[in-house]
Amino acid sequence: MRIIKSVIPFACMLLLAACSSRPTAVPTAFAELSDSATIFPDYSDVTIPPNIAPLNIRVSDEGATEFVVEIGDVVAGATADGKTDIDSTAWRQLLEQNRGKDIAVHVYAHRPAGWVRFSPYTLHVAEEPIDGFLAYRLIEPGYELYRQLGLYQRNLTNFDEAVIYENNRTFTDKDNHCINCHNFQNYSTDHMLFHVRASHGGTVIVNGSEAHKIAIKHDSIIAAGVYPSWHPTLPLVAFSTNKTGQVFHMYHEEKIEVLDVKSDLLLYDVERNSVSHIIRSGNYLETFPCWAPDGKRLYFCRALLPFDENVENLEGVTAMHYDSLFYDIYSMSFDPDTRTFGELRLEVDASSQGHSTSVPRISPDGRYLLYTQGDYGQFHIWHNSADLWVKALSPLPEESTAKAVSSAEPAPALEGEGGGEALYPLTEANSAKAESYHSWSSNGRWIAFASRRIDAAYSRVFIAYFDKHGHAHKAFLLPQRDPDYNTVLLKSYNVPELTKDAVQISTGKLNHIVYDTEAELASYEE
Repeated sequence: MRIIKSVIPFACMLLLAACSSRPTAVPTAFAELSDSATIFPDYSDVTIPPNIAPLNIRVSDEGATEFVVEIGDVVAGATADGKTDIDSTAWRQLLEQNRGKDIAVHVYAHRPAGWVRFSPYTLHVAEEPIDGFLAYRLIEPGYELYRQLGLYQRNLTNFDEAVIYENNRTFTDKDNHCINCHNFQNYSTDHMLFHVRASHGGTVIVNGSEAHKIAIKHDSIIAAGVYPSWHPTLPLVAFSTNKTGQVFHMYHEEKIEVLDVKSDLLLYDVERNSVSHIIRSGNYLETFPCWAPDGKRLYFCRALLPFDENVENLEGVTAMHYDSLFYDIYSMSFDPDTRTFGELRLEVDASSQGHSTSVPRISPDGRYLLYTQGDYGQFHIWHNSADLWVKALSPLPEESTAKAVSSAEPAPALEGEGGGEALYPLTEANSAKAESYHSWSSNGRWIAFASRRIDAAYSRVFIAYFDKHGHAHKAFLLPQRDPDYNTVLLKSYNVPELTKDAVQISTGKLNHIVYDTEAELASYEE
């Protein structure tokens, strides 16, 4: 019976393919239109890496029965429903031949009166490639259970997706567990980690093709480590430790709010399996640590509780003040030799302007601080007000500074070590919906982030070019072989992280580590 079930869908696919019309020749006679074609995803006038997978599209034109898409000298026929399947070899050659150049795209549709050609759009091919792999979590948008989710890695040069680890498909008290917060050291999978919550709990530390599980517990620590950041060169990980809760709104477009009730910062030594506090601050909340690329400064978000931490019913009072929590970005110097931290330094003062920040990330060249800014709070994946912003940590070119000052949402110039610093939104990459969980490519020219711009319900991966002048370009949706894949996949993409290589450890070995081994308790150091 199992064989029959697998054969019938395949036979149906062959039948559909045989019946589908996919013309491969450019029409010789057609009427020119001034209108643009309606395509999904919107890849018109985007800047793309020279090593990205084919940008397949679906063309929509009522009454049309055939479509042809001409991309430079590559012709991609489309099925009757308007979907292309671009030849990958021809696509790679096309992009390689057009590095640093523009490619015109012409879309043809066969209507009852004959062929028409829409006004062309352009693909701008950058000189710089993007890292070859993207890791992310796929999670259902429900709130009751955290089963049926996993960590995956996509090869960005094609459509291959590999499972890193998946949790249980069905709910049982024994097997039910959550997985989250994957992180890599310096864009390499040689060292990575992710957390396991509930049953089989612990933090899985991966070293190449081997792994082990550790536990961070101590009377002075709020909870196990949460948001991680590997030091770029040393066997150290900065964690936040958070006591979090969820608030569900009855009358609010954004139905859920994730709150920190308490949070501090921890430093974990991988080789010694030891942990110590970086900050324990009472009335302040610290979260989202991030190392500078030289490893000599740690950035993080910090908020002052609008009430005393010893108030009765801390969770309930925090929930009532959910929209009064404003996080700024601070940093501390770090001495790699003594492993000691310096004084606090305010980097982004968002709270004084009635805003809040999350997820600081420093560009590989150390010039830019990328972060999310919203109206309040720190779990911005739910907030429509959340946009990507940048702080220039070194002087901007003159034209970039002028652009920042004249933007629709100007930010004040700051004085600091770099001089002439500026804050500004990445307007070209942002949308009216939530942008969050961003990461840099290892060459600093690309940003991958989660956005809810398509339907406001699911987070999907978008990629934007970040040029040498500090400007973001129009973002484009992660390409798929079937252009409708992202809209029929009923899961959200979480924490897209770019890496230069594929994850080395097998899924089977990670299953063994999670299910069959006990977590090693990290020692606490004062």
